[in-house]
Amino acid sequence: MSILVLKPGLLDSVQDTGRFGYSNWGVNPGGAMDTYAARVANMLVGNCENEALIEIHFPGPQLLFEQSALITICGADFSPMLDQQAVPLWQPIVVRRNTALHFDNLNWGGRCYLAVHGGIDVEPWLGSAATNLRASAGGFRGRKLEKLDRLFLGESRFYYPAWLPDEREKHLLHWRADTKNVYEHPHEIFITEGREWEHLKEAAREDFFNSNFIIHPSSDRMGYQLKGEPMQLMEKMELTSSGVSFGTIQLLPNGQLVILMADHQTTGGYPRIGHVISAHLPKLAQLRPSDSIQFVRTSVANAEEMLFRQKKEMQILQRACIDHLKDLVC
Repeated sequence: MSILVLKPGLLDSVQDTGRFGYSNWGVNPGGAMDTYAARVANMLVGNCENEALIEIHFPGPQLLFEQSALITICGADFSPMLDQQAVPLWQPIVVRRNTALHFDNLNWGGRCYLAVHGGIDVEPWLGSAATNLRASAGGFRGRKLEKLDRLFLGESRFYYPAWLPDEREKHLLHWRADTKNVYEHPHEIFITEGREWEHLKEAAREDFFNSNFIIHPSSDRMGYQLKGEPMQLMEKMELTSSGVSFGTIQLLPNGQLVILMADHQTTGGYPRIGHVISAHLPKLAQLRPSDSIQFVRTSVANAEEMLFRQKKEMQILQRACIDHLKDLVC
C-alpha cells in the first residue's frame, strides 16, 4: 500500500509526536506542531497515538491513494476533497484505490494531519519518525515531501472492499472526535510566568497582558516571532544558555518576543518571560502569520488541571475508537 505525491504543498512532512531524550546531544524533540490533532487522528484510524503521519500546511498537496485505505484528517480546515467530494474533518473515512486527495481553501488553522491506518512506513531516526529538517534526518529521507515521492504504508488489519460495495470513492464511518473545547477562543493563550518575568519593567508587565501581539510573517516551525510594543527589562542581563522547551516565551534584544515552537533549539540565552501552558499548545500551533495573540496569566495548578482534563478526554476517545474498530478487523 502506498500514497503517491502528485503535487507537493508548501511544507508537507512525515511527523510523529517527537524525538525525546537527545536534547543533551543538541537534537530537539521536533515532531508534530499540534500533537493533539496528530494523536487524535491516529486514534480515529486505529493506530497507536505516536504513529507516523503527514503534517500538511497550506497550500496543501495533491495525493493519490494507490490502494484503498482508512484515513482521517484532523487539525486545520483546508477544505479537503477526495476527487470532487468534500471530506469532513475529525472523522474516519475509507477511500477507494486510485482516489486523489487535494485541498481547496484555507478556512481555519495553520496545519492539518493526515493519518492512515497502519501509519507511514519510514525508517526511524533516534527512535522517531519525525522529520528533522535542520539535520536532514528522520521522516521521509530527512526532507519535506516532493513530487512523485511514494510513501509506503504499514500493514492493515481491515478488509476495505467490504466497506466499498459499489463505486463510491469513499465511505464515512459513523464516529468523530469533538474538539471544540480544545480550540475555543483561539487567540487567548494561557501562560505561566517565566524565570525572568520579574526582571521586566512594571509597564512592560502590564503591557504583556493588556496588548495584542501579531505573529510575524517570518515565523515558522522553529518559533513564532511576535510584533508588539517593545518590552524593556529593569536592567541589562547576561544569561548563560539553559534548556528551553516548546512554548517558552523569550525576550529578544530588540524588545520583541518569540515563542519557541516544535523545532526550537535545545538551549537559549535570552530572558524567559513565560511559558505557554501545555493544554494551549494545540491552539498556538494552529495560529498563522498575521494572527493576533492575547496572553492570559494562569497558575501552575490550573495549567496542570487543564492538561489533566485534556488527557482524560483523549483517553475516553481512544477507548471509544478501539470499541468501534474492533468489530471491523478482518
